[in-house]
Amino acid sequence: MATTSNVDNKRYQGLIISIALFLSLIGALLAFTFYTSSLLERNTALIDQTNRVANNAQAVIKDLFDLNNSYGEDTKSPHIQRVLTRLERNTALITESIAAIEQGGEVIDIDGRTHDLPKIDSDAQVNIAAANEQWKALEPKIQAYLENADNIMVPSADQLTQAVEQAKTSSLFINDSLDNLTNDVFVSAERQADTIRLIQLLGVVAIFTYFLVFVFFFVRRLRETDAEAAAARQETQEIMQTVNTGLFLLDKDLNIGQQHSRALNDIIGSDSLSGENFTNVLRGRISDKDLKTTQQFIEQLYNPRVKEKLVDSLNPLHKVMLHNTSGSKAANNRFLDFKFSRVYDDKDIARILVNVNDVSDAVHLEQRLEKERSQNDMQIEMLTTILNVNPKIINEFITNTQLHIEKMNNILKNPGSSQYELEGKLKAIYREMHSLKGEASALKLHSFTKIASDAEDKLHALQNQGQLSGNDFLPLAVHLDDLLSLSNTIATLGERINRSAPTTAKPVATQQTTELDESVVEHSVSDAVMVESQIPNHSIGSIEMDGGLDIDLDSDTDDDVLSFYKAFVTDIAERQGKQVQLKSSTLSDVQIPESIAKPFKEMSIQLLRNAVVHGVESPSVRQAAGKAEVGTVDLEVQDSGSNFILIVQDDGQGIDYDSIRNKLSNSGRFSTEEASQLSQSQLLKQLFSSGFSTKEDTDEDGGRGVGLDIIKAQVKEYNGKLNVNSELGQMTRFVITLPKA
Repeated sequence: MATTSNVDNKRYQGLIISIALFLSLIGALLAFTFYTSSLLERNTALIDQTNRVANNAQAVIKDLFDLNNSYGEDTKSPHIQRVLTRLERNTALITESIAAIEQGGEVIDIDGRTHDLPKIDSDAQVNIAAANEQWKALEPKIQAYLENADNIMVPSADQLTQAVEQAKTSSLFINDSLDNLTNDVFVSAERQADTIRLIQLLGVVAIFTYFLVFVFFFVRRLRETDAEAAAARQETQEIMQTVNTGLFLLDKDLNIGQQHSRALNDIIGSDSLSGENFTNVLRGRISDKDLKTTQQFIEQLYNPRVKEKLVDSLNPLHKVMLHNTSGSKAANNRFLDFKFSRVYDDKDIARILVNVNDVSDAVHLEQRLEKERSQNDMQIEMLTTILNVNPKIINEFITNTQLHIEKMNNILKNPGSSQYELEGKLKAIYREMHSLKGEASALKLHSFTKIASDAEDKLHALQNQGQLSGNDFLPLAVHLDDLLSLSNTIATLGERINRSAPTTAKPVATQQTTELDESVVEHSVSDAVMVESQIPNHSIGSIEMDGGLDIDLDSDTDDDVLSFYKAFVTDIAERQGKQVQLKSSTLSDVQIPESIAKPFKEMSIQLLRNAVVHGVESPSVRQAAGKAEVGTVDLEVQDSGSNFILIVQDDGQGIDYDSIRNKLSNSGRFSTEEASQLSQSQLLKQLFSSGFSTKEDTDEDGGRGVGLDIIKAQVKEYNGKLNVNSELGQMTRFVITLPKA
């Protein structure tokens, strides 16, 4: 753009010089005209002045004769006084005028205007000198008479007679000299006028000739320029008609330029784009957030202080999906890639050049390859889990997954329309999904964990939505279908391995992380919490499930189960930046009844995760409190005959009841005054309520407020009891009692 500007400057440089020269000629002619007008004015003043001298000389002579004829009349009479005054004035004017004409001085006309007389030539000098000589002979005699003319005591007849006689002699010479002077000045003025007219005529002819030449060359250059511009436009049009990409310019107001490539209409899907506002073209076809970001992005491109390469990485329209707004089913959504480049005019940013390509095929290919890669990674992940984890644990996971999905499916089927029923339905699905995610995370099945986490995000959004409807649960069916598909896949892989491998080495428990809810530290308390929950449901849809994994391997020992829990605790601790060891002296000694094996495993996973995430402190905090850097979690089981008892205890920070109060008041569940009046037993019940968590953020291991709600629901479902003991800064212990019947 800067090069084009330089070419344009050179192209118009000759035109500018020609116009400047033309104006200079006109200016010179005008200046000469002003000068000659002044010169003619001065010559006219000179002629007027000579005529005035002649007239004044005639008046002087006339007055002398009048005084001579009126001699003897009273000198004080008005007639004599008037003549004497006029004679004295004219005498002085003649003296001044002759001096001014002779020297080229300044004179004042009868109207009081001042004129500069020009220098006269030699002939005129001779004539004015002759007139001056005669005047100098007459003027002293007049002055001698005027000296005592009005004094009756002094006779002045002789002086008057001498003046009259001299006037008779000098008047003829003075008149002749002044006539000759006037003729000389007039002739000289005529010559000057002729010269001026000739020069003016030549100047006008020269200017007109130059103007014709200028117009001729200018029109020729204009035609050449028009031809070049037409050729350039034709070339540009051919390029715009040929290129397969969308090209157009944007101004600062985000208006599309009048010219753009023909392919742009097909790429954008609009017939009229010239002059349209870019944001209006995109509105409704991309998200409002992306649209606002695009406006800010282009504003930054017009900011000269922002580096173009740096801001290019923030391009919000890189491989963006452009939604179809035509309403035609044949027109699909497409992926477009917009690239923005600055166009400079000298050093200023004049426009933004936009290059847009339809990259739908490339994006779809990338998506297909990514999907295939994800499927391959998922199968490798599942194979790793199958080969490294106790077959019974895998089989339990598949069975539990199918049970969770079936239960969520049944919950979706059950009717429910009131807000209370829909909220209960939401909590029940949330608990089942969280339990499934916990087991998948413990087995390092990231695909399961990811799908379950995405579903939890939607459930969490519904939980904060306020007003619920049956249609809000529709998207969950997709997640259930995905989970069921993964469960069937891992079952199929296990069956293939079982058929091809007659013997299998003892599996080793693997590692993975997950985070749960809230349990922070405060006073020591022993409190029994009876878990209550009513779960109404609403029908949405159903999903069919396949059978579980059938691997006949004899490596199912309690040591494998303990190793599984230890690996689970270690994984969570690593993700949370903690050091935790799991101990159990009774897990291998007590046979867990089949009737409660499933709730035992689910509650163990939730309580162990809760202990690591919320109970055990970080190494630095423990060291500052005088504790060992490595925290301890104890998992114990007891068989009392009719009941089965699960105990999970950590040596962490205990339950912080003040933190629970603050969270309740900050979340708006209770006012500050109401929260301050809650007992520790009431605070514990809030800790077990759905959606409540003291954790500020949400991650894989917690923060959703579901883990303890699962414990509460399981205890109630199996008619059990739950006791919580906590000592601030020392420990927290959960004791769950489940009847075997």
